[in-house]
Amino acid sequence: MVVENYMQEAIELSVKNVTDNNGGPFGAVVVKDGKIIARGYNQVTSNNDPTAHAEVVAIREACKILGSFQLTNCEIYTSCEPCPMCLGAIYWARPSRVYYANTKEDAAAINFDDDFIYKELAKPIQYRELQFKQVMRNEAQEAFKIWKNKTDKIEY
Repeated sequence: MVVENYMQEAIELSVKNVTDNNGGPFGAVVVKDGKIIARGYNQVTSNNDPTAHAEVVAIREACKILGSFQLTNCEIYTSCEPCPMCLGAIYWARPSRVYYANTKEDAAAINFDDDFIYKELAKPIQYRELQFKQVMRNEAQEAFKIWKNKTDKIEY
């Protein structure tokens, strides 16, 4: 298959998702060794899960199938440029490449505007709209110390 075929599958998932009333107009597929191994579509409203974006759903499914927390030598095809959450998930999953169709500006034009989040992330934490307050750092350091010294950990 070629890039366009994989992208067409992601786009078809996004269209079907809207017509089936399952959530927003977003679809994604994960490809490994020339085969689609996982599909995802936006399920935010149908599952009452703000993290159930197409890319995250596809990543979760692919990782289950591969038995791995990383998408080594995989590609992700998504019907829209990933939002900040999905972008973070994609970086954590470490695929080799990401292809996207619609842009974040296209998404903003239909009221899926992630610009607010991008702007918030650029601000120092004390100036963000959502208030953050650090508490009990010293106590929380215990888990980090154990992790740092653990010899049988699985790094990621």
